[in-house]
Amino acid sequence: MSSARVEYIQPWWTYWLHNFPHINLRFQPTDNTFQPEDANYQQSLIFLGCVAAAGLGLNLLFLAIYLSCLCCCRKDEEEESKRPNSCCVTWSAVAAGLITCVAVGVGFYGNSETNDGVYQLTYSLYNANHTLGGVDSLVTGTMGSMKSGLQMHLARLDEIFATRGDYVQTLQFMQQMADNVIKQLLGLPDWEDAKVDLAAIADQTANIEYYRWLMYLLLLIVDLIICLLACLGLAKQSRWLLTTMMVFGVLTLILSWTSLGADLATAVGTSDFCECPDKFILSQTKSYIGADIVHYYMYCNQTLANPFQQPLTIFQRSLTTMQIQIQGLLQFAVPLFPTAERDLLGIQHLLNSSEASLHQLTALLDCRGLNKDYLDAMVGVCYDGVEGMLYLCLFSTLAACAFTVMLCAIPRAWRQMACRERDYDDIDEEDPFNPRARRIGSQNPNLTNMHSFCSYSSSMGSQSSLHRPAPALTNAPMSEYMNHTVLFGGNPRYENVPLIGRGSPPPSIYSQQYRNRYSPSMRATYLSMTEEQRRHFANDFQA
Repeated sequence: MSSARVEYIQPWWTYWLHNFPHINLRFQPTDNTFQPEDANYQQSLIFLGCVAAAGLGLNLLFLAIYLSCLCCCRKDEEEESKRPNSCCVTWSAVAAGLITCVAVGVGFYGNSETNDGVYQLTYSLYNANHTLGGVDSLVTGTMGSMKSGLQMHLARLDEIFATRGDYVQTLQFMQQMADNVIKQLLGLPDWEDAKVDLAAIADQTANIEYYRWLMYLLLLIVDLIICLLACLGLAKQSRWLLTTMMVFGVLTLILSWTSLGADLATAVGTSDFCECPDKFILSQTKSYIGADIVHYYMYCNQTLANPFQQPLTIFQRSLTTMQIQIQGLLQFAVPLFPTAERDLLGIQHLLNSSEASLHQLTALLDCRGLNKDYLDAMVGVCYDGVEGMLYLCLFSTLAACAFTVMLCAIPRAWRQMACRERDYDDIDEEDPFNPRARRIGSQNPNLTNMHSFCSYSSSMGSQSSLHRPAPALTNAPMSEYMNHTVLFGGNPRYENVPLIGRGSPPPSIYSQQYRNRYSPSMRATYLSMTEEQRRHFANDFQA
């Protein structure tokens, strides 16, 4: 089998992150070797979080300066200046929505990749823990059977064969073989400590990953909801919704920068571990496992000698010798001592079970099983885990940009709504050219008490006094003297009634090409005229 070093190839992103500058809180460069218990190394990772905090401060400072400039600078409120600003707000909202959607997609992928990597790590740790637990169980069971069961049968046989010295010497030789087996088993490493450590690490890692995955899932959903509600507020021009989304946008912006710092520090620290994992594992296991055993399992190279080959060979030879002795006693001693058959068969069954345990122990102690778990764990951490962390860093960056754009667009939209409301306040509510008055008139058909040029009667007469004048009264086109059907309630009898003499505005006011010439103040002035003044005004306009 090829070595683990050949199969495990460090990915390029871990190499790049490992070479990332490591600076402590005193702005001094530190060693980038993975040393989680070293204070300077811990400060180098905290420094990365401080860099993200500085980015958050600059981002909030930019937003504060932008809002201050937006509140202090006076804008031109002409129609030409409003259209580009509205376009700018619209495109800003579209850009923020698109960036948020991309960020959420990247975040879901990164969160899934990180979760897969951590799951592969915990699965490998549980497999290794199961292997070590099986080794410990086999060693303990074999030693217990050799100490208690074999000694009990040998003690009874010693009483039965008391008259035969040669049989007693055979029993003593078997006892020496049993003691030799126990000695070899005691020479194996005590896997109990390693098993407990792996189980604790796997459980703690699984719990932390579950809450991390859940928090990121909630953050992704909240980001998407805030973006959608902000776009809805811009479309509906709802101030309270925009205000609420602005507050939540600031909080989400802070969470994005915080997650960026945490993910960056975690990715750099994990990459430092992936650069040279064997050194860290050797330093953590040197108290209860020899360095040769750790190398054997991490590299699993055929050139490396199996550190368990000698004790396992002695174990096998001792069992074979004991089985040969038992076969001889069953063949020659049982005819002379029939009561010894049961104990001899008991010892034979015990030796057979010990041999089966030996084969299982040999398979479990082979390097291929634990080495596969080691490689799977490294691939899960260094490939999927670190890659997912990088995608989460990209998600945090894109989310911060999206919410920055959104927080810049909302105040501009709010100011445009205020300008539009001021324009509506300048227009007479009773002016039929005001779109608001038209909406009110269409929603309330019972409101017929309007000005004279919008009703069927005027100060000059009632509806019955209206008569169709001769066409020779004016040389202007007929369309200039036709009133709009909406203003006369859609009655076809009055659609062709000339506007002059009915107290209505001049035809040019209804004309689309002259409508923009009349400001709200001019309309208010016209409404304050008497009927005689309105007729003179119409005649002068025609002249």
